Amino acid sequence: QVQLVESGGGLVQAGGSLRLSCAASGRTFSNRAMGWFRQAPGKEREFVAAITSSGDSTDYADSVKGRFTISRDNGKNTVPLLMNSLKPEDTAVYYCAARFSGYSGSRYSSEYAYWGQGTQVTVSS
Repeated sequence: QVQLVESGGGLVQAGGSLRLSCAASGRTFSNRAMGWFRQAPGKEREFVAAITSSGDSTDYADSVKGRFTISRDNGKNTVPLLMNSLKPEDTAVYYCAARFSGYSGSRYSSEYAYWGQGTQVTVSS
């Protein structure tokens, strides 16, 4: 069992930065790939970024590549998401998720077993 808690959301002007964090409980954290997803009002949940269980490989949605950075600290059970050059279209609730098992991340939400409650990010123009 893994419990996830996101933090760090808020209101920021376009061009600004935010650092989200996901704190995980459970002994199997370091065995699971992790991902960040987001959901804007009236839209489906979409993939943002993923990282392998060891942290040696990452994947990003095209819309955030070059602006967002995902990382992980297996000693502290955390998965930060650094977001730079934020745009109004980045406004959404951001969710942290843990895969069912395995090394590789995934872009598909159905392959994630555990989810946090989400944190709101609002980017003003």
